[in-house]
Amino acid sequence: MRFEGIFTALVTPFFKGEFDKVSMGRLLERQMEAGVAGVVVCGTTGETPTLTAEEYEKVVGFVVAEAKGKLIVIAGSGTNSTKTTIERCKVARDLGVDALLVVTPYYNKPTQEGLFAHFAEVAKAVNLPVLIYNVPSRTGVSIAPDTVSRLAQLSGIAGIKEASGSVDAVREIVRKAPESFSCLSGDDALALPSFAVGAVGVVSVASNVVPEHMVRLWELWKAGDTKNARILDWKLAPLYKALFIETNPIPCKAALAMKGIIRSEEVRLPLLMASEATKQALEKALRALE
Repeated sequence: MRFEGIFTALVTPFFKGEFDKVSMGRLLERQMEAGVAGVVVCGTTGETPTLTAEEYEKVVGFVVAEAKGKLIVIAGSGTNSTKTTIERCKVARDLGVDALLVVTPYYNKPTQEGLFAHFAEVAKAVNLPVLIYNVPSRTGVSIAPDTVSRLAQLSGIAGIKEASGSVDAVREIVRKAPESFSCLSGDDALALPSFAVGAVGVVSVASNVVPEHMVRLWELWKAGDTKNARILDWKLAPLYKALFIETNPIPCKAALAMKGIIRSEEVRLPLLMASEATKQALEKALRALE
Protein backbone atom coordinates (compact mmCIF):
# COMPACT_ATOMS: atom_id res chain seq x y z
CA MET A 1 0.00 0.00 0.00
CA ARG A 2 1.41 3.38 -1.04
CA PHE A 3 0.66 6.40 1.15
CA GLU A 4 0.63 9.35 -1.22
CA GLY A 5 -1.58 12.41 -1.68
CA ILE A 6 -4.06 14.11 0.64
CA PHE A 7 -5.01 12.42 3.91
CA THR A 8 -7.59 14.28 5.97
CA ALA A 9 -7.05 14.39 9.73
CA LEU A 10 -10.73 14.07 10.59
CA VAL A 11 -12.44 15.98 13.37
CA THR A 12 -14.72 13.92 15.61
CA PRO A 13 -18.10 15.69 15.43
CA PHE A 14 -20.14 15.88 18.63
CA PHE A 15 -23.82 16.72 19.04
CA LYS A 16 -25.18 17.30 22.55
CA GLY A 17 -22.08 15.65 23.97
CA GLU A 18 -22.22 12.46 21.91
CA PHE A 19 -20.43 11.26 18.77
CA ASP A 20 -22.42 12.61 15.81
CA LYS A 21 -22.68 9.92 13.14
CA VAL A 22 -24.84 12.13 10.92
CA SER A 23 -22.17 14.82 10.71
CA MET A 24 -19.34 12.32 10.32
CA GLY A 25 -21.24 10.74 7.44
CA ARG A 26 -21.53 14.12 5.70
CA LEU A 27 -17.87 14.85 6.31
CA LEU A 28 -16.79 11.52 4.84
CA GLU A 29 -19.03 11.96 1.82
CA ARG A 30 -17.35 15.27 1.01
CA GLN A 31 -13.92 13.66 1.36
CA MET A 32 -14.85 10.92 -1.09
CA GLU A 33 -16.37 13.37 -3.57
CA ALA A 34 -13.22 15.51 -3.47
CA GLY A 35 -10.97 12.53 -4.14
CA VAL A 36 -8.72 12.51 -1.09
CA ALA A 37 -6.44 9.50 -0.81
CA GLY A 38 -7.44 8.67 2.73
CA VAL A 39 -8.51 9.78 6.18
CA VAL A 40 -6.98 9.66 9.64
CA VAL A 41 -9.57 8.92 12.30
CA CYS A 42 -8.96 9.53 16.02
CA GLY A 43 -5.78 11.49 15.56
CA THR A 44 -4.95 14.78 17.28
CA THR A 45 -7.63 16.61 15.27
CA GLY A 46 -10.14 13.99 16.40
CA GLU A 47 -9.77 14.95 20.09
CA THR A 48 -8.78 11.39 20.91
CA PRO A 49 -7.59 12.16 24.48
CA THR A 50 -11.22 12.98 25.40
CA LEU A 51 -12.73 9.80 23.93
CA THR A 52 -13.55 6.80 26.10
CA ALA A 53 -12.43 3.35 24.95
CA GLU A 54 -15.99 2.62 23.84
CA GLU A 55 -16.20 5.88 21.89
CA TYR A 56 -12.85 5.18 20.21
CA GLU A 57 -14.19 1.88 18.92
CA LYS A 58 -17.47 3.48 17.88
CA VAL A 59 -15.78 6.28 15.91
CA VAL A 60 -13.17 4.08 14.24
CA GLY A 61 -15.75 1.40 13.47
CA PHE A 62 -18.11 3.92 11.89
CA VAL A 63 -15.42 5.38 9.62
CA VAL A 64 -14.28 1.90 8.56
CA ALA A 65 -17.86 0.89 7.74
CA GLU A 66 -18.48 4.05 5.71
CA ALA A 67 -15.16 4.53 3.96
CA LYS A 68 -13.05 1.37 3.74
CA GLY A 69 -12.53 0.33 0.15
CA LYS A 70 -13.22 3.90 -0.97
CA LEU A 71 -10.49 5.64 1.02
CA ILE A 72 -7.44 4.47 2.92
CA VAL A 73 -8.49 4.47 6.58
CA ILE A 74 -5.73 5.18 9.10
CA ALA A 75 -6.40 5.13 12.84
CA GLY A 76 -4.52 7.18 15.38
CA SER A 77 -3.47 4.58 17.92
CA GLY A 78 -0.47 5.88 19.82
CA THR A 79 -0.11 6.45 23.55
CA ASN A 80 2.87 7.09 25.83
CA SER A 81 3.03 3.42 26.85
CA THR A 82 4.34 0.84 24.42
CA LYS A 83 2.15 -1.89 25.91
CA THR A 84 -1.00 0.24 25.75
CA THR A 85 -0.15 1.41 22.25
CA ILE A 86 0.08 -2.18 21.04
CA GLU A 87 -3.27 -2.95 22.66
CA ARG A 88 -4.92 0.02 20.97
CA CYS A 89 -3.31 -0.84 17.64
CA LYS A 90 -4.81 -4.32 17.88
CA VAL A 91 -8.25 -2.84 18.60
CA ALA A 92 -7.97 -0.63 15.51
CA ARG A 93 -6.66 -3.53 13.43
CA ASP A 94 -9.58 -5.74 14.47
CA LEU A 95 -12.00 -2.95 13.54
CA GLY A 96 -10.64 -3.15 10.00
CA VAL A 97 -8.42 -0.10 9.47
CA ASP A 98 -5.83 -0.13 6.70
CA ALA A 99 -2.96 1.41 8.67
CA LEU A 100 -1.99 2.92 12.02
CA LEU A 101 -0.71 6.38 12.91
CA VAL A 102 1.43 6.10 16.05
CA VAL A 103 2.54 9.27 17.79
CA THR A 104 5.87 9.56 19.54
CA PRO A 105 5.28 8.86 23.25
CA TYR A 106 4.38 12.10 24.99
CA TYR A 107 5.22 13.46 28.43
CA ASN A 108 7.73 10.73 29.40
CA LYS A 109 10.17 12.00 26.70
CA PRO A 110 12.06 8.87 25.61
CA THR A 111 15.56 9.01 24.15
CA GLN A 112 16.15 8.30 20.47
CA GLU A 113 16.98 4.69 21.36
CA GLY A 114 13.76 4.51 23.36
CA LEU A 115 11.81 5.84 20.39
CA PHE A 116 13.43 3.29 18.10
CA ALA A 117 12.60 0.45 20.49
CA HIS A 118 9.01 1.69 20.91
CA PHE A 119 8.20 1.77 17.21
CA ALA A 120 10.07 -1.46 16.53
CA GLU A 121 7.98 -3.26 19.17
CA VAL A 122 4.72 -1.85 17.79
CA ALA A 123 5.58 -2.82 14.22
CA LYS A 124 6.53 -6.34 15.32
CA ALA A 125 3.32 -6.82 17.30
CA VAL A 126 0.77 -5.59 14.75
CA ASN A 127 0.57 -6.86 11.19
CA LEU A 128 -0.44 -3.54 9.63
CA PRO A 129 1.51 -0.63 8.11
CA VAL A 130 2.63 1.80 10.82
CA LEU A 131 3.11 5.51 10.19
CA ILE A 132 5.23 7.38 12.72
CA TYR A 133 3.73 10.67 13.91
CA ASN A 134 6.22 13.35 14.90
CA VAL A 135 4.60 16.40 16.52
CA PRO A 136 7.00 17.75 19.15
CA SER A 137 4.90 20.85 19.88
CA ARG A 138 2.36 18.52 21.51
CA THR A 139 4.50 15.64 22.76
CA GLY A 140 7.65 17.30 24.07
CA VAL A 141 9.89 14.96 22.09
CA SER A 142 11.05 14.89 18.47
CA ILE A 143 12.19 11.83 16.57
CA ALA A 144 15.38 12.58 14.65
CA PRO A 145 15.71 11.90 10.90
CA ASP A 146 18.51 9.41 11.65
CA THR A 147 16.18 7.44 13.94
CA VAL A 148 13.43 7.57 11.32
CA SER A 149 15.80 6.26 8.65
CA ARG A 150 16.73 3.32 10.90
CA LEU A 151 13.06 2.55 11.54
CA ALA A 152 12.32 2.82 7.82
CA GLN A 153 14.43 -0.30 7.26
CA LEU A 154 12.06 -2.37 9.42
CA SER A 155 9.18 -4.39 8.05
CA GLY A 156 5.88 -2.69 8.85
CA ILE A 157 7.18 0.87 9.26
CA ALA A 158 5.65 2.45 6.16
CA GLY A 159 6.04 6.19 6.60
CA ILE A 160 5.88 9.27 8.78
CA LYS A 161 3.64 12.24 9.39
CA GLU A 162 6.32 14.86 9.93
CA ALA A 163 4.74 17.74 11.86
CA SER A 164 7.76 19.29 13.53
CA GLY A 165 7.38 22.44 11.45
CA SER A 166 10.73 21.83 9.78
CA VAL A 167 11.10 21.44 6.02
CA ASP A 168 14.72 20.54 6.71
CA ALA A 169 13.53 17.50 8.70
CA VAL A 170 11.43 16.41 5.71
CA ARG A 171 14.44 16.83 3.43
CA GLU A 172 16.68 14.75 5.68
CA ILE A 173 14.10 11.97 6.12
CA VAL A 174 13.51 11.71 2.37
CA ARG A 175 17.26 11.73 1.69
CA LYS A 176 18.03 8.98 4.19
CA ALA A 177 15.00 6.67 4.03
CA PRO A 178 14.24 4.09 1.31
CA GLU A 179 12.21 5.32 -1.66
CA SER A 180 9.32 3.08 -0.58
CA PHE A 181 9.03 4.98 2.72
CA SER A 182 6.30 7.67 2.60
CA CYS A 183 7.17 11.01 4.15
CA LEU A 184 3.97 13.05 4.57
CA SER A 185 3.91 16.65 5.70
CA GLY A 186 1.97 17.18 8.91
CA ASP A 187 1.58 20.93 8.39
CA ASP A 188 -0.77 22.44 5.80
CA ALA A 189 1.22 25.65 5.65
CA LEU A 190 4.40 23.70 4.84
CA ALA A 191 2.82 21.17 2.49
CA LEU A 192 3.96 22.75 -0.78
CA PRO A 193 7.54 23.46 0.41
CA SER A 194 7.63 19.88 1.74
CA PHE A 195 6.54 18.50 -1.64
CA ALA A 196 9.48 20.37 -3.14
CA VAL A 197 11.98 18.47 -0.97
CA GLY A 198 10.38 15.06 -1.43
CA ALA A 199 7.25 14.69 0.71
CA VAL A 200 4.64 12.61 -1.09
CA GLY A 201 1.55 14.15 0.46
CA VAL A 202 0.14 15.81 3.54
CA VAL A 203 -1.99 14.81 6.51
CA SER A 204 -4.22 17.85 6.37
CA VAL A 205 -6.49 19.73 8.76
CA ALA A 206 -7.59 22.15 6.03
CA SER A 207 -8.95 19.31 3.91
CA ASN A 208 -11.74 18.81 6.45
CA VAL A 209 -13.02 22.19 5.27
CA VAL A 210 -11.78 22.49 1.65
CA PRO A 211 -10.83 18.98 0.51
CA GLU A 212 -11.23 19.88 -3.16
CA HIS A 213 -8.65 22.66 -2.86
CA MET A 214 -6.11 20.46 -1.10
CA VAL A 215 -6.56 17.69 -3.66
CA ARG A 216 -6.10 20.27 -6.43
CA LEU A 217 -2.89 21.52 -4.80
CA TRP A 218 -1.43 18.01 -4.85
CA GLU A 219 -2.62 17.35 -8.40
CA LEU A 220 -1.03 20.57 -9.68
CA TRP A 221 2.25 19.69 -7.99
CA LYS A 222 2.22 16.14 -9.35
CA ALA A 223 1.52 17.46 -12.85
CA GLY A 224 4.53 19.77 -12.63
CA ASP A 225 2.39 22.91 -12.69
CA THR A 226 4.36 24.63 -9.96
CA LYS A 227 3.15 28.11 -10.91
CA ASN A 228 -0.53 27.34 -10.36
CA ALA A 229 0.27 25.22 -7.31
CA ARG A 230 2.02 28.24 -5.82
CA ILE A 231 -0.91 30.55 -6.67
CA LEU A 232 -3.39 28.15 -5.04
CA ASP A 233 -1.16 27.84 -1.98
CA TRP A 234 -1.14 31.65 -1.67
CA LYS A 235 -4.95 31.65 -1.74
CA LEU A 236 -5.10 28.92 0.91
CA ALA A 237 -2.58 30.57 3.23
CA PRO A 238 -5.12 32.72 5.16
CA LEU A 239 -7.18 29.59 5.88
CA TYR A 240 -4.09 27.67 7.01
CA LYS A 241 -3.39 30.50 9.45
CA ALA A 242 -6.99 30.88 10.65
CA LEU A 243 -7.29 27.16 11.40
CA PHE A 244 -4.54 27.47 14.01
CA ILE A 245 -5.39 30.80 15.66
CA GLU A 246 -6.67 28.68 18.52
CA THR A 247 -5.81 25.10 19.39
CA ASN A 248 -6.72 22.59 16.69
CA PRO A 249 -9.51 21.45 16.16
CA ILE A 250 -11.36 24.44 17.66
CA PRO A 251 -11.24 26.62 14.50
CA CYS A 252 -11.68 23.64 12.18
CA LYS A 253 -14.95 22.64 13.84
CA ALA A 254 -16.14 26.26 13.74
CA ALA A 255 -15.43 26.43 9.99
CA LEU A 256 -17.18 23.11 9.35
CA ALA A 257 -20.23 24.29 11.27
CA MET A 258 -20.25 27.56 9.28
CA LYS A 259 -20.33 25.55 6.07
CA GLY A 260 -23.13 23.33 7.38
CA ILE A 261 -21.06 20.16 7.15
CA ILE A 262 -21.30 19.35 10.84
CA ARG A 263 -24.30 20.14 13.02
CA SER A 264 -22.35 21.59 15.93
CA GLU A 265 -18.93 23.08 16.57
CA GLU A 266 -18.83 21.36 19.96
CA VAL A 267 -15.45 20.46 21.40
CA ARG A 268 -14.78 18.75 24.71
CA LEU A 269 -13.22 20.29 27.78
CA PRO A 270 -10.53 21.34 28.36
CA LEU A 271 -11.00 22.85 24.88
CA LEU A 272 -13.54 25.64 24.43
CA MET A 273 -15.43 26.68 21.32
CA ALA A 274 -13.97 29.31 18.99
CA SER A 275 -13.97 32.99 19.90
CA GLU A 276 -15.78 35.55 17.76
CA ALA A 277 -12.43 36.90 16.54
CA THR A 278 -11.45 33.43 15.31
CA LYS A 279 -14.80 33.00 13.57
CA GLN A 280 -14.40 36.33 11.81
CA ALA A 281 -10.94 35.33 10.57
CA LEU A 282 -12.33 32.00 9.33
CA GLU A 283 -15.23 33.70 7.53
CA LYS A 284 -12.82 36.08 5.78
CA ALA A 285 -10.50 33.24 4.74
CA LEU A 286 -13.38 31.12 3.43
CA ARG A 287 -14.88 34.03 1.46
CA ALA A 288 -11.53 34.53 -0.27
CA LEU A 289 -11.71 30.96 -1.57
CA GLU A 290 -15.21 31.26 -3.07
